[in-house]
Amino acid sequence: MRVLVTGATGFVGRALVRRLLDEGHAVRAVVRAGDVSLPDAAERVVVPDLAAAPPGSEHFQGMDAVAHLAARVHRMRDSSEDPLAANRRLNRDATLALARRTAECGVSRFLFLSTVKVHGEATHGRPFRETDAPAPEDPYAISKLEAERALADIPGLAPVVLRPPLVYGPGVRANFLRLLKLARSGLPLPLGAARNKRSLVSVDNLADAALTCLVHPAAPGRTFLVSDGRDLSTADLVRILARHMGRPCRLLPIPPAILRFAARALGKSALADRLLNDLQLDPSRLQTTLDWTPLQTPEEAMQQTAEWFEEEAE
Repeated sequence: MRVLVTGATGFVGRALVRRLLDEGHAVRAVVRAGDVSLPDAAERVVVPDLAAAPPGSEHFQGMDAVAHLAARVHRMRDSSEDPLAANRRLNRDATLALARRTAECGVSRFLFLSTVKVHGEATHGRPFRETDAPAPEDPYAISKLEAERALADIPGLAPVVLRPPLVYGPGVRANFLRLLKLARSGLPLPLGAARNKRSLVSVDNLADAALTCLVHPAAPGRTFLVSDGRDLSTADLVRILARHMGRPCRLLPIPPAILRFAARALGKSALADRLLNDLQLDPSRLQTTLDWTPLQTPEEAMQQTAEWFEEEAE
């Protein structure tokens, strides 16, 4: 296949570009500037601002599919004056402009990377499924859901929506990077009593799932949740990462209720929720409909991530 990829230099984009090239597909990478690091085999198309204008019609010539990964990512502390408008500008409006241009140019297959957050911030008793009613709680998730819904109404487009949870792997940033730093520190952490369950997906597993959505004949028009297939507690994550970094793991069994109380007093309730809440998803539709299985186990992916972080720290 010949695939146009937006967000090609991002965390997930780099992994998908590698995966596509490894499987013999041609890649046309949409980038903000020409002097970016990408494999030589990937063709570059410079589009300084997707929100201002999508790629020109000539950039879709010869393409079989579009993988749209560019996004304004989730931010715990959004400093913009209007976070919802800022998220809508790129995550909804730019997505729809790109999708309309895609359909106008006769390319039907359109992969949209969304988020499990369209279902909500926590699960209670059972994992999220694609058929569950959406309940987005922040501007990022709201903008993603609005884009999902509008994509379905574009004539001539066959969108595939992929909803991942937290993505990790070598090169990860944000919250998972903070967790790596904590695991490497060897400091006592008050997470020994955390029994929560969270779904995760390694960046290589996500890239492989995205590739499957691009090539499988049963994918168009469908929405899929994706994960590694094994849910872990925050305490499990720290133990696994510390072990792979050869660091001591000192987890104090502080009851979660006490941690939540302390977090509220410090104005850190959102952080406590991320560390202690359940957030599980059911990836069985992806596995059965597209016959997809993860490339890596969580243990393998965590080891790669820990080894990368150790090299970076040194």
